[in-house]
Amino acid sequence: MNKTLVALFASLVVLAAPARAEENPAVVDVLSGYMDFAEYGSSLIWPEQIPADDWKKVFVVDARDSAQYEKEHIPGAVNIDWRQAVARRAELPRDRMVVVYCNSGSLSAQAVLALRLLGYDNVKVLQDGFEGWKKKGGFEAYARASQPAGH
Repeated sequence: MNKTLVALFASLVVLAAPARAEENPAVVDVLSGYMDFAEYGSSLIWPEQIPADDWKKVFVVDARDSAQYEKEHIPGAVNIDWRQAVARRAELPRDRMVVVYCNSGSLSAQAVLALRLLGYDNVKVLQDGFEGWKKKGGFEAYARASQPAGH
């Protein structure tokens, strides 16, 4: 399924670019196939779902621009702007969880969708982004959680 999606997605990039104003049936088919296949929540993770010690095992990507990253970021995070996620995908490990975040989760979700369409099933969006991570206690969010995570 993933190889088919990758092949279709790659060819659709070429087909979709000139026809932005019109709906492209091939693009719709690929996206529909992905949406039918994707399990709800499989690409999302909340800060309180990751115990403090497990953060050391996670490859964390800050998908914000470099100025925001330089100002403040999750310790250990690598800065890959969300618009560069596909171009820099070779930098992502395939053998462990990759958590991608932005400020709120909306831009990182776009990067994660593209990466998952390319077969990176180990990539997840940090729900509520960097701001939510800080509000929930950062690395201690799991310990602070008053109810089980999973929303």
